[in-house]
Amino acid sequence: MAFLDAVLNPVLNPLINFNPFWGIIVISFVISLLITLVYKLVTDQNEMKHLKGEQKEFQQKMKEARSNPEQMKVIQKDAMKVNMNYMKHSFKPTLYTMIPIILIFSWMAAHLAFEPIYPGEQFSITASFEEGVSGAAELVGDSGVELINDAKQEITGAVTWNLRSSSGEHFLTVKTDNAEQTKKVLITEDLQYEEPISNYEHSDISQIQVNYKELKPIGDFSIFGWQPGWLGLYIIFSIIFSMALRKILKIY
Repeated sequence: MAFLDAVLNPVLNPLINFNPFWGIIVISFVISLLITLVYKLVTDQNEMKHLKGEQKEFQQKMKEARSNPEQMKVIQKDAMKVNMNYMKHSFKPTLYTMIPIILIFSWMAAHLAFEPIYPGEQFSITASFEEGVSGAAELVGDSGVELINDAKQEITGAVTWNLRSSSGEHFLTVKTDNAEQTKKVLITEDLQYEEPISNYEHSDISQIQVNYKELKPIGDFSIFGWQPGWLGLYIIFSIIFSMALRKILKIY
């Protein structure tokens, strides 16, 4: 989505290029703040407070009616009506925030999933072929691209080439006897990269993939063996910020 880059890159790129981890924290806070403010402005907080109070009352009544199944059914039915009414009011702000959030998520997925390929760093691309394609596949790169292994290799399902390259946009062309496809690769010190996978129809070459390294915003640090990516960190911090903001702003 090129239009997203034009709008969001000037604002968000400096954040993630400075430090992806802190960039994710700032983005999580800003999104949580916007969602919280929209929620407060769009909903009737007096009504929400009243419904929240009714929910607590029904919870208490259900605790007291545990030994009376018939009474419990009646209380649960009434409690369900209150819960549905609360959910109906809570859903309204989502109509205002859903599209902007989806757009920002799309931008984050396109900029925070992988590490960039740095100038002079070794990387690889893999070409996959249609079933039955045989012979040799050759990789041809533009100026500034250095092939580390053989440019021409026998096709055995998939072929991988190792390369180094100078900074900038480069075009790598995979050729067979009957087809050729070109893949663009971005070499940069900024946190940017091209789409990793390109699929092709009606061609002996079915797919070309740039084998990016997955971005680890917190480095080698793990949480009980889990190394969260951008989405995991966003979810963790957005929950923390949302809970804190709702309490500070007294939102029901």
